[in-house]
Amino acid sequence: MRPRVAVTLGDPRGIGSEIVRKVLQSPPEGVDYVVIGPGELVAGLPAEQIVVGEPAVGSGASRDTLTLSAADAGRLTALQVEEAVALALSGSVQAVVTGPAEKRALHLAGYEYPGHTEWLGELCGGVETAMMLTAGGLRVVLITTHLPLRDVVCAVTLDRVVRVGHLAVRALKEWWGIAEPRIALCALNPHAGESGLFGSEELKVLAPAARELCITGPLPADTVFVRALRGEFHAVLTPYHDVGMTAVKIVGFGKGVNVTLGLPFVRTAPDHGTAFDIAGQGVADPGSMREAVALAARLAQNSVAGKG
Repeated sequence: MRPRVAVTLGDPRGIGSEIVRKVLQSPPEGVDYVVIGPGELVAGLPAEQIVVGEPAVGSGASRDTLTLSAADAGRLTALQVEEAVALALSGSVQAVVTGPAEKRALHLAGYEYPGHTEWLGELCGGVETAMMLTAGGLRVVLITTHLPLRDVVCAVTLDRVVRVGHLAVRALKEWWGIAEPRIALCALNPHAGESGLFGSEELKVLAPAARELCITGPLPADTVFVRALRGEFHAVLTPYHDVGMTAVKIVGFGKGVNVTLGLPFVRTAPDHGTAFDIAGQGVADPGSMREAVALAARLAQNSVAGKG
């Protein structure tokens, strides 16, 4: 079976439609594409088109689209995601790529989730999810995501680390085709706690979790990513958002991809936001979206091959 990939344009006020249009001019081969968005933005795209929301005048990133209210833009963004998930759950597509969205707009439209990761899990029946960022050969999985730093310590529990670890192992096996994934666990405290001198979380939480998962760690944050880039590990579990995101952005700024683990289908996204300041000017860099589409295509093909 030839896989199909659904691509949402994201917030209609942003650069999503522009970067998708640029990518689909010469898309990754081996899959078919379904583009989802407002009618004036999907018009003319070289793929199957699904229109959401009411039609509007103009074409391309029209002035009417760019000046939508935040709430209306959030609603149109949400309709796209809901349509894509419905297609994936029905088996009509094997992967979803989501365009950039603004959290404020989604909240104003009534979708009060911390991000796509948690929202997609809810749309799929409340499944457990985790966020992976990948760029330049580095794969980082976040144990916690959008939390104030003061709340991270309480959120990094033995149970959470183990559950996220299992999601990472399953994805590496089923989507990437890695039979025996090698995973490292990044420490929370400096020098991995220095035997309890700089914090007890490594001794009480992270080391027991690593033993239960049969993975390496906890390892200090200042060395674990270097070791992963040298090929020692297929992925690194990181305790909080910025320690993982910073590593990925340094390795491949503008080329990173967000992958949601735990869903019954592949979901990827570019690692940047809506870039309202340059929307409609034709200057947006499609690099990260191109990588997101390419990875979705490859993982969809792997997933279909694994089920064949």
